[in-house]
Amino acid sequence: MSKNISVVLIVFFLLYGLSSSAVLSTNAQYPERSLVKLAYVEWSSEIASTHLVMTIIQDELGYPCEIIPMAADEMWEAVATGEVDAIVAAWLPGTHGHYYEQYKDQIEDLGPNLEGTQTGLVIPQVAPGRQTAGTGLRNEPYMNVNSIPELKEHADKLRGRIIGIDPEAGIMRQTREAMDVYGLQDFMLISGSEISMAAELANAIRRLDWIVVTGWIPHWKFARWNLKFLEDPENVFGGREEIHTIVRKGLREDMPEIYEFLDNFYWTPEDMEQLMLWIEDQRGVYPEDSARRWMRFHRDKVQEWLP
Repeated sequence: MSKNISVVLIVFFLLYGLSSSAVLSTNAQYPERSLVKLAYVEWSSEIASTHLVMTIIQDELGYPCEIIPMAADEMWEAVATGEVDAIVAAWLPGTHGHYYEQYKDQIEDLGPNLEGTQTGLVIPQVAPGRQTAGTGLRNEPYMNVNSIPELKEHADKLRGRIIGIDPEAGIMRQTREAMDVYGLQDFMLISGSEISMAAELANAIRRLDWIVVTGWIPHWKFARWNLKFLEDPENVFGGREEIHTIVRKGLREDMPEIYEFLDNFYWTPEDMEQLMLWIEDQRGVYPEDSARRWMRFHRDKVQEWLP
């Protein structure tokens, strides 16, 4: 019995030694990569873009990558101080413009990775003739409102609420300014999260209740429901915006491959909306799986981004 055990142990150590030397040999061919750190705000758009970038960095470039959700102000500070290497979630020139002005001398702007965004106040738009729940009436328009100043005429129906997201988001600052400009003193801006905002919107649409929310495109909710931006005659929210890639100082020298990839990264609102919908349909579980699915469908575009 003891002889058999000895033989087994000898075979085990021989195999272990072979496998260990094989690992060492493989590691010698691929020196350890530096960890890439990305920050993002937990908006569905930035969840999509940041998980896609992370997955490409790991799967295509072979670098370990950590992504860190933060509030918008913390995200900008983190890249300015070098706590993280990059963000692909900078809404400019309006939504995050005040952060850019604060940190512009401490960061490097690689330019837009997506163009054609928009922010503002959003309402459901259901065609006239839809029966209103509980009234038995037809031909009654649902939220027949076209502009932000008109909201004060309907404060009661809206229960004096504008449903927002995290309080430090740029769109919340713009909304507070819009409330001052348009005399919406009877309204309260409700802070929360993108998830809570979307849940309130879904419930209101189901019940045909009046609601106004902070909104932006690209966002999956515009593909799911019939929504519209309210007109902003004073241009408080600005016009079309861009999402920029911002990197820390010194990234080009420290990680030239990562820098080049981030500099090349550019997609369209339609590209992003497709990935956002896939992530949302999976209830936000493992967004990197949806990112890999997107990569399989868009191999040519991914190849264009790689160094």
